[in-house]
Amino acid sequence: MSHTLFDHLLNPATDPARLAIETADGGRLSYGDLRAATGRMANALVAAGVRPGDRVAVQVEKSVEALVLYLACLRAGMVYLPLNTAYTPAELSYFVGDAEPALVVCDPARLDATVALAGAVAVRTLDARGQGSLTEAAAGQPEEFATVARGPDDLAAILYTSGTTGRSKGAMLTQENLLSNARVLQSEWRFGPDDVLLHALPIFHTHGLFVACNLVLLSGASMVLLPRFDPADLLARLPAATVMMGVPTFYTRLLGQEGLTPEACRSIRLFVSGSAPLLAETHRAWEERTGHRILERYGMTETGMLTSNPYDGDRVAGTVGFPLPGVDLRIADPATGAPLTDDAIGAIEVRGPNVFKGYWRMPEKTAAEFRPDGFFITGDLGRVDGRGYVHIVGRGKDLIISGGFNVYPKEVEGEIDELPGVLESAVIGIPHPDFGEAVVAVVVADGTAPVTEATVAAALKDRLARYKQPKRVVVVDELPRNSMGKVQKAQLRDAHAGVFG
Repeated sequence: MSHTLFDHLLNPATDPARLAIETADGGRLSYGDLRAATGRMANALVAAGVRPGDRVAVQVEKSVEALVLYLACLRAGMVYLPLNTAYTPAELSYFVGDAEPALVVCDPARLDATVALAGAVAVRTLDARGQGSLTEAAAGQPEEFATVARGPDDLAAILYTSGTTGRSKGAMLTQENLLSNARVLQSEWRFGPDDVLLHALPIFHTHGLFVACNLVLLSGASMVLLPRFDPADLLARLPAATVMMGVPTFYTRLLGQEGLTPEACRSIRLFVSGSAPLLAETHRAWEERTGHRILERYGMTETGMLTSNPYDGDRVAGTVGFPLPGVDLRIADPATGAPLTDDAIGAIEVRGPNVFKGYWRMPEKTAAEFRPDGFFITGDLGRVDGRGYVHIVGRGKDLIISGGFNVYPKEVEGEIDELPGVLESAVIGIPHPDFGEAVVAVVVADGTAPVTEATVAAALKDRLARYKQPKRVVVVDELPRNSMGKVQKAQLRDAHAGVFG
C-alpha cells in the first residue's frame, strides 16, 4: 500500500459525506470538502513556485485553512515547516535562513516584517479567520490534484526544537515516521470513525498536529477545531465529544470550573495529557471530580509518541506507561550507552519507525545523538520499574517544559546576560500548578545599572517568545558553583522551589 501520508489521512475510500471538522462557530466540513480544499490549496502552492521536496514555512494562527495548508503540502510532496506563533521576527529570521523555504506563510499583520527578513523568498498571508492572499489564490484553483507519490523515507515535515547551544535544530520527520506513529496510537487508544475529538491545542506542535489531527483523520473520525483553549467553552462542549487531548494546564484550569462533574464528562471515553509532566495531585483531583483517570503519555518532537499508559489497565500517576508497540526503549549509562537494570536511573534511549531521520543540515549533531546500534539518545533521564512502567525522573541539559513548550535555559540566559547591569544569570524550571514548570531567572547584578524583575521582564518582552520569558526574576549576590566553577542549578531549584507559593 502507498506510504504517502496524505492517502492515509484523506483516503479516497472514506465516505466523502462523513463529517471531518466542526468549527467553533458551528461550521462543518466533510471529508469530501476537506479533500477538495486540499486540492485547491495544493494547486495554489504549485502556482506560487513550490515544488516537491521544497520547504513551506508557516507561522499563522490556528484555523481550518491552516490545517488544509498542512494537508496540501503533504499532498503536493512538499515539506511542512510549522513555526510557533510566539516567535519574534529575529527568531523567524534564523529559521528562514536555515531551512531555506520556497515559501513563507505568515499572518497579514506580520507581512512587512516577514517580507523584510525573507529576502527573495515568496511570502503569502493567512489570518486567524482563514483569510489572506494564500486562500484568495486557492479560491481560483481547481479541486482536482494528482497526489504526488512519496516513499517511506521522504520528508513530510521539519519541526524545530531548541538547542542548548542557542541554535535550534530542525528535526526531519518522514512519511513513515508520522504514519507509523498514528497507526500505533489508533490501535492503542481505540480510535474509530465514531470518535469526536475536542481540539484546543495549537497546530504548530507535535501534540496538536501529528498526534491529534493525524490520528483523527487516519481513523475517519471528526474533531471540533477550537481556536484556543477556553476552559468554560471546553467544559460546555464536553458532552458532545468522546476524546479530549490536552497539556496539564488544560486539566488544572478545568478543575477550577464548578461545572466539571461526572455528568459533564458522560460521553468522554478518553482524556489524554502530555507535553509536560502531570502532577499526581492533578491526577487524583481529576478522578475525584469526573470519575475518569487521565491517560498520560510521553513523546518528543524527534520521535512522536514513545510510551503511553494503557487504555485498559492501571494508569499510574507519575509514570508515562509502557513503550508503544514497535518502540524499543532502554535505560542506558549516559556515558557508555551500556544498558542498565530495572529501576536504575539513566539515559532514555529509543529506536523504532517513529524516530526521526536526523537534524536538518546537521550531520555531526545527528551522528552524536544516535548510538551505533540505531538507538536515539533522548536527553531525558528515567527508569523502568519492575512492572515495566517508564518514569521520567529528570531531563538532561536542563530542558524546561512550560505549558507544553520546550525552553532551553541557555537561550534565555544569553539574552539576559546581554542586558545592562547584568553580570550573569542562571535560568531554571520550577514546578508550577498551572504550567507544569515555569521559567525562573536567577540574576547577579554588576552594579553598573539597575537590575530588577521589572527591568528584566521589560527588556525581554520583544526579544523572546512569551513562553520563554521568565515568570519570576530573582536578583542574588552570587550563583552557587562547584569546585570546577560550574553553576549548581540543583541548588538553585531547591532554594527557589517556593517562589510560586
